[in-house]
Amino acid sequence: MSRTSLPEDCVPPAPRRELRVRSADGTWLHAEVHGPEDAPTVVLAHGWTCSTAFWAPVVHRLAADHRLVAYDQRGHGRSAAPENPAGYSTAALADDLEAVVEATVPHGTRAVLAGHSMGGMTIMAAADRTAVRDRTAAALLASTGSAALLEALRVVPFAGRTPRVRLALHRALLSSTLPLGPVTPVSRAVLKYAVMGPATPVERAEACARIVHACPRRVRAGWAQVLGELDLHAEVGRLAAPASVLVGTADRLTPPVLAERIHEALPHSEGLTRLPGIGHMSPVERPDSVADEIRRLVTVHLTAGPGAAPAGTAVAAADAEPRSATA
Repeated sequence: MSRTSLPEDCVPPAPRRELRVRSADGTWLHAEVHGPEDAPTVVLAHGWTCSTAFWAPVVHRLAADHRLVAYDQRGHGRSAAPENPAGYSTAALADDLEAVVEATVPHGTRAVLAGHSMGGMTIMAAADRTAVRDRTAAALLASTGSAALLEALRVVPFAGRTPRVRLALHRALLSSTLPLGPVTPVSRAVLKYAVMGPATPVERAEACARIVHACPRRVRAGWAQVLGELDLHAEVGRLAAPASVLVGTADRLTPPVLAERIHEALPHSEGLTRLPGIGHMSPVERPDSVADEIRRLVTVHLTAGPGAAPAGTAVAAADAEPRSATA
């Protein structure tokens, strides 16, 4: 078993308070709040096989002057798992986000939503939910995709020269119900290759491995099935709030081509940020860049900074100027 110590910022901070949120189908979700109660609110949605602990590096950077709401996706962390296959769907993810927003973002106020991987898909899936639409000032879609994930995957090395072979291998890998077991140097190295950039320090790979290995294998396989059939392209076009897209250039799980498609389909895109050499786990690999983009969205669209819209009002398309950057 691995004994590598974690970076200080990867150790989850104690939340100011915790709460349970009941989703539309009765599933109970764990949520936690960090930072001052009167600060601008940011809702954090993590990705597949992760938990609120995944956001620790970003929370450490923003909690001094932001009210951060993080929640465990159903089946992950301390949230209850779906009781039947119908509980695994993008509609269920949208229900959960809507329930969290209604419970933590008071009516008449707004928040910035930040979603990583499946969390970004959750934001896209909830684009037409009234509570989410009315209470979202802006969104960050980090290391995510909206459709055709299996075709874009580059996780398995030497996965065959034909698209059919590559697709079959990736489908088999993602849908596996085999236990991951304890974190070892070998399993950590395999995970790092699949989801992190080659220059990622071993301590950060260790932090991600501990989180991913803690996900129940039934939950992991259930959501893999959903991801394999994902098609949220139409929902991207219905995302009314200004949104920015962020991706690592070494992302094998949701490669840059998927981020480019989202950027092009968004009604009010704030631009596409590419992080050189960074893999799929951008909030852990490059937390400064992710936190900086969240802070920028809060400043522009939620607080009294330049171009901000008053709380409770919609942001017009003209206020969301396209932005393209390489960090």
